[in-house]
Amino acid sequence: MNNNDIFKKLRVALQLRDDQIVEILQLVDFRISKAELGAFFRNADHPNYMECGDQVLRNFLNGLVIHLRGTKESPKNPMDVIKSHKANPSQPTEQKPKQNTPPKKGNAPKKPFQASTSKPKIKKSDVVEKVKYKNGKLKK
Repeated sequence: MNNNDIFKKLRVALQLRDDQIVEILQLVDFRISKAELGAFFRNADHPNYMECGDQVLRNFLNGLVIHLRGTKESPKNPMDVIKSHKANPSQPTEQKPKQNTPPKKGNAPKKPFQASTSKPKIKKSDVVEKVKYKNGKLKK
């Protein structure tokens, strides 16, 4: 069993999403992107698969302790944190403000596509020179 298997099993057992794992790693000042995380969770024979190093797993476990238990100054109950994950599985931890966009009015008729029959005009200054390529064997 390697680090990737341990990381996958912890993610499934605690029902963590990629953005939550990134936040947990930021608790211990370890920055990683979602793309790098995705490489850890891929199948071993996938071309973008990446081995999870000891440092990544160690920082994740240290961040997980802070995430679940809290710090000495502000302790948490780990079961409350896990229950909050189960209660809101589809809501992201950060909510983005909604942008005011006007509602779309019905389906507007689309204009039919008209292919242009004229060729684009080329200036004589754009043409450098005609080049004759000789590919293959020389003819005698």
